[in-house]
This record gives sequence, structure tokens and C-alpha cells, in this order.
Amino acid sequence: MSSSILSARDLEFLLYEWLDVEKLSERPRFAAHSRDTYDALLELSERLATDHFASHYRAGDEHEPQFDGTNITLIPQIGAAIEQFAKADLMALPFDEEVGGMQVPRTVNAAALAWFSAANWGTFVYPALTIANVGLLLEHGSAEHIARFVIPMLKGRFHGTMALSEAHAGSSLADIKTRAIPDSDDTFRIFGSKMWISGGDHDMGENIVHLVLAKLPGAPAGSKGIYLFIVPKYLVNADGSIGERNDVVISGINHKLGSRAAVNTAPVFGDGAFRPGGKAGAVGYLVGEPHRGLACMFHMMNTMRLSVCIGAAATAYTAYLKSLDYARNRPQGRPLTDSDPTKPQVPITAHADVRRMLLAQKSYAEGGMALALYCNRLLDDQNTAPTDAERAAAGTLLDVLTPIAKSWPSQWGQVGNDLAIQVLGGAGYTRDYDIEAHWRDQRLNSIHEGTHGIQALDLLGRKVLGTRGAGLMALAGKIGETTQRATAMGGEAAGFATDLADAVERLGTVTMTLAGLGDADKTMANATTYLEATGHIVVSWLWLEQFLATGDKPGDFYEGKRHATRYFFRCELPKVGPMLDLLASADTTALDMRDSWF
Repeated sequence: MSSSILSARDLEFLLYEWLDVEKLSERPRFAAHSRDTYDALLELSERLATDHFASHYRAGDEHEPQFDGTNITLIPQIGAAIEQFAKADLMALPFDEEVGGMQVPRTVNAAALAWFSAANWGTFVYPALTIANVGLLLEHGSAEHIARFVIPMLKGRFHGTMALSEAHAGSSLADIKTRAIPDSDDTFRIFGSKMWISGGDHDMGENIVHLVLAKLPGAPAGSKGIYLFIVPKYLVNADGSIGERNDVVISGINHKLGSRAAVNTAPVFGDGAFRPGGKAGAVGYLVGEPHRGLACMFHMMNTMRLSVCIGAAATAYTAYLKSLDYARNRPQGRPLTDSDPTKPQVPITAHADVRRMLLAQKSYAEGGMALALYCNRLLDDQNTAPTDAERAAAGTLLDVLTPIAKSWPSQWGQVGNDLAIQVLGGAGYTRDYDIEAHWRDQRLNSIHEGTHGIQALDLLGRKVLGTRGAGLMALAGKIGETTQRATAMGGEAAGFATDLADAVERLGTVTMTLAGLGDADKTMANATTYLEATGHIVVSWLWLEQFLATGDKPGDFYEGKRHATRYFFRCELPKVGPMLDLLASADTTALDMRDSWF
């Protein structure tokens, strides 16, 4: 099947020729699977994504969810697509067989779901959130939670959300005001409002399962006072049947720049519109331990951060492929060395600047997809590697890479989408082509699941300095293994290895400089530059990994991989040098700015 939304050949290369996912089938959890089952899953995903998700991409963008003050209505194609997704049992791919899952490796699962992200990120948000909701409850919920809420979500009957943010607090979750009042031995009454909740209400399915952060009366200030609750739209009876309407209503929806098919809501809990059992407040069920709500929620947040990584890479990828198709079929101009006006015009791929833009897009899209699948490979190792030491090492590396995975494809995917518009010229900013819609979709990803700046604070503050450098040393060690192999290969690979090793060494030096400032404000004022420098070093490493995986194999696909590596090392990795210079100076320009000077 030929696709304009993603490259099946690239996924095949990343999974089998680089990440060696076939070897995962040797582990007990994945013993039922082989390359045959993985290929069948990928082919099914490509077909469903193309036929049922990509087919209504423009309709979802042009016909936003409608709110009449009571109900939210989506275009019918969205519900139909998600029904097809659920019927194919794609909701349950990575989960345990005992709950109806298929125990597919996370790496293969991520590659399969990348098709849906590429086809229609706005529609895929609904199952993506539900899958992440399920993962949290399987980890932290009770047997009753799993029976009442998880199993129906895996069947596609229920949908899931995460309800964290509040209008006054934004990302500062320690300042949330939603309250939870103990009601009985196993229930609470929830009062409060949330903001920016994707999938918070719609007309698909039988129920919506909100995971809500709230505080109890007298709870300690800050994040230690946060609890996590299941708050369903409809209560679920012990026999699994749908019960009373819970006191959850929508006060409004937010009209977004992109991903318009994904409704974004402002839900209110406990406003009295519905009084289950005759009492005020929305019924909530405690998940996990008291005071550990935020820690539990990070399970879902990190899952969604990796989903955003895949979504951002996939959005960059589909825009790249569509701009490439346009460029190959758009005749314009003639070679500079032969401008005879009587001769036919040439496809714009003949022009060096168009090739530059397409090559940059290729490097961002394929580099971002490599990062997404590598992080999921680490997740497989964290969960199933043969030894405790291997599992711990994978977890340490995944921790330090997660903020990079969330932020890098979002930032550089946006640059790629911008170039896609440029390749189309005037046609690029018209609605006659999907490119401008992908650009709008992409812009949201730098904000979703923690902004670019928050990921920067997480990387430098928690994952590097907070571990006394353990995370960075783990990363440097893995990169060092790659540069050693590249050096042994010699030639171009050795040159790339030298450049990459130099960048890693400098990163370590500037990290020590920042750690030694003795002033948290001065250190963290440099966090965003640190994130961007580290991200480019990481993706350079993954391009070198791909270069090594091509070996001396002939053919256009492999030559394209090798040339994209050359581009990244010649044109992108050098951008890190000035960033590292700035970090070494411990610059305080932004910190020194005063409000009255703006």
C-alpha cells in the first residue's frame, strides 16, 4: 500500500534493521508474537488510518465540535473512525492478556499508532487519551476500578480523559482548588472546575471516565496534598450497567488554532446540575494512595508526553510527504545553467533551495520518529529486560529522554511544517492543501502535556541536576557506545563520531558550570537553551545510529538515510556550538530583565 501520510518502509527499517524488535519475541511477555504478527498489525493500522482517519481530516478541521450549552456534537466520521479502531482491538495492544490485551511490545505499538497520529491527530487524541487513562488505572487502580471502568474503555464503550489544569493555576498544579469531600468508605464528592480538558465531553460512547486531581480539606499545601480520583460522567453499577448521571457538566469549549476535531473543554464538577443519590457533588473514587495523586498522574502524563512525541513527529512526517509529492509534480522554472524559455519547465525538486527544504524536513521528521520509537524501546526494556540492572538502566535513560522526546519533535516538527508551506509557495498557505492545517496542528504540541519551558526545567532541574548527573551520564554512556562503533567503522562514520563526541563532552562541561553557580534562578534561566542543545545532540546521535544501521546496503532508501545524516551533522549539529557557548557564559540577560522595561 502506498501512503502519503507516513512511510511504511521507514517504520520497517527503524523497527527491524535498527531497533531489532524481532529479538523482543524471545522474552516471555512477547513470546506469542513474531515479525508476522507485527507486520500484520502495521498493515492493518495503515489501512484503517488511511481509510477511516485520513479520509475525514479536512472535515474535522473545518467543522469544529459544536456546544449548545448542554451537549457537544462531533461530526459523525469521528465516532465511526474510533469505532473501527476499537473493533480492531487496537485499544488493548500493549496490555496484559488477562484484561483482554495482546501484550504487543510498546515499540511496535507506537509504530502502529503512529499511522493514526499521521492520518488525523485531532481524531486520534480520543483513543490516545483513553489508552493512557487505562494504563494509569491498570498500574494504580483497584480490581473494582478495572472491572467497572478499564474493561469498557478497552472495548471502546467508554472514553477516558485527564483533568489536571485549572484556569487560575495552569501548569502550577500545586495551586489547584478542586476539592474532594469524603462521603462514604469508598467515595468522595468532588467540587471544582477544570480547564483545557481534551475529550471532556462528546456524543461518542456510553460514558466518559475523568481522572481528576483534587485536594481534601486540610490537606497540606503544595503537591503533597493532591489526590487522584475517577469521576465518571455516568455512575457505573456493580453489574456494569450504566447508572445515574454524575454531577459533571461542561461550562464551555475552547476554540483552538489546530487539532480542531479534538474537543477541548471546561468541565465543572459538583455544580448541582445533577445530584447523584440526592447529594451535592460529583461522585469520585480514590485512585492509589492518599497524597500520591500527582505521582500517580505522572504515569498518564508521561504516556501522553510520548504520545505527543509520536504525534509531533507524525505531523511533521505527513506534511513532509505531502510537500514532497507536490514538489515532484510541480513544474516551475528551468536550471540556472539552461534557462532557454522554449524548453519545458522542470519539477521544483530540481532547484537546490527546494531540495534544502525537503532535506531539512526529512531530517526532522525521520529524526523525530526515531526518537519516539527509541523511547518506546526503552520502555520495553524497562518492563521486560532479563535483569534488574538492565531494567533500571533503561528507566534511567528513558527518564532523561522523556522531556526531550516531548519537546524536540514539537519544536523542530514545527520548523519542518513551516518549510512544507514554503515548498508549496503561495499554494501552501491556502486551504486548498492540507499543509497549513498540519502547521496549525503542530503548533499545539509545544504546549500539550507541559510547555517547552516546563520540559526544559524538568530536564535540567530534575533529570540532570536532580539526579546528580546520573541521567546525563547514562545518556553520555549510550552515545559513547555508538561513537565507538562509528570510529571503528572509519570513514564518514568516524568523522561524525568525532563531532558528536566533542559536543557531548562540551555538554558535560557546561552542565558542571551551571550546577556550580550556586543560584537556582541563574541556573534555570538557562534551562531552555540547555534543552534545545541537548535535544539536537540526542537527535544527531540517533541519526548516527541510523547511518550505522544502513551499513553498506545499496538503494535509494539507504542512500537517503545516509544523506540525511550528512545534512544533520553538517547543518544541524553545528547549531549546538553557539548554544553551548551561551550556556558556558551562564548568561543572565533574560533573568535581569525587569517588568517595567518591556
